[in-house]
Amino acid sequence: MINQRFPYAKEIIETVIENAYVWIVIVDADGNIIYMNDNYCRFCEVTKEEVIGKHVTEVIENTRMHIVVKNGEEEIADLQYIRGNYMIANRIPIIADGKVVGAFGTVMFRDTKEWSEMNSHVRHHLSSIQSFIEQQDDTGAKYTLNDIHSKSAIMAGLKEKVKSIAATDSSVLIRGESGTGKELFAHSIHLLSHRSDKPFVKVNCGAIPEHLLESELFGYEDGAFTGAKKGGKKGKFQQANGGTIFLDEIGDMSLQMQVKLLRVLQEKEVEPVGSTKTIPLDVRVITATNRPLEELMKANDFRSDLYYRISVIPLFIPSLRERKEDLEVLVRQFIKKVSIRTGKRISMIHEDVMDTFYHYHWQGNIRELENVIEAAIHLAKSDLITLDSIPDYIKQSTIYHSKSESALTLKEMLNDAEKEILLKMIQKYKGDKKGAAKALGISKSSMYEKIQKYGLE
Repeated sequence: MINQRFPYAKEIIETVIENAYVWIVIVDADGNIIYMNDNYCRFCEVTKEEVIGKHVTEVIENTRMHIVVKNGEEEIADLQYIRGNYMIANRIPIIADGKVVGAFGTVMFRDTKEWSEMNSHVRHHLSSIQSFIEQQDDTGAKYTLNDIHSKSAIMAGLKEKVKSIAATDSSVLIRGESGTGKELFAHSIHLLSHRSDKPFVKVNCGAIPEHLLESELFGYEDGAFTGAKKGGKKGKFQQANGGTIFLDEIGDMSLQMQVKLLRVLQEKEVEPVGSTKTIPLDVRVITATNRPLEELMKANDFRSDLYYRISVIPLFIPSLRERKEDLEVLVRQFIKKVSIRTGKRISMIHEDVMDTFYHYHWQGNIRELENVIEAAIHLAKSDLITLDSIPDYIKQSTIYHSKSESALTLKEMLNDAEKEILLKMIQKYKGDKKGAAKALGISKSSMYEKIQKYGLE
């Protein structure tokens, strides 16, 4: 009846099965193979003619198909080691007239790496669902790739790289200028990983006083030092156990602390201050910095062995100046975000403002752009953001760059030249203003005065 209505049903079914993403094997009640699709045959380096009629144990390594036939119990998402790879297999008994007449087996993913990458891909799509986001409240991570707004090719490539590395447990070093969104990428990596339901712990190594950083990271025992909390305290590494720890501003860490951190990363265990016992750790480490670590290593201010330990997978986040095609997307997003927060409705931005934005250098990157949009929304007199609404230093910078040299006074030329020199030195030293000041032969206070003067904060 079916064949009369669908004369090519047999060919259709065979084509679908042969080209299915999964590998397929079917055995009879005795565990003998009655079907095996081409993909599975190629992997096992056999032909269909060779395997038909053979017992499944003679063809597939570590198979359990014959066991499923005997006990009639299905096995879902079971790990199976075949030809040097861990497969993820399903085995389902085939029942007819109340008895097991065979079994149907599939390999869903050809190895655990493939499964992990697919898992990250699925998590990326789930992350756009609010209910999924709400489940992350207790873990500490809240940003996903969906929160990184862009349309540039360079950012699209970076996001794809994040999806592929999230499935691993390798250490990641995120580089980029201040304000580029390094922390958002750290959150995203965690939420796309198999550790997403475990803690995500952030530590700003540059914000914690040196004498407190060790106890903050590694914890301490009761009575370890004067002022220690009764009963001791868990360190950030212990809090992150099973999950991810994000060490921001790693370039600001002292050499003494670098040695202690390196030991923890090498031994995968931590010894709290005042304790003689070590605690085993299972923590993925993500670090970030805007400092030139290579130059710091040359100056013996950063350990090369620690650098190679934390930079197994390097990520570089480009500055806003390198991807100005993202400006429009970011401006639109920030207007929406700030408008909701402030309750002030802004629906438009004048083209002159966008033109000014495209010509501005954005030393502070995305963080500076968001602050400018927030100020503009507060200063806007209608639902339109105009040039009158944006900070003067943005407009002045654009005016200086748009004037011809003949239209500038000597003072303006000197100011413009000084500003450009400051910008280049700050960029060269990756935002390290102290290092830039030293290279220019001026004091730190003079550097900050000039930064404030030219609006380079």
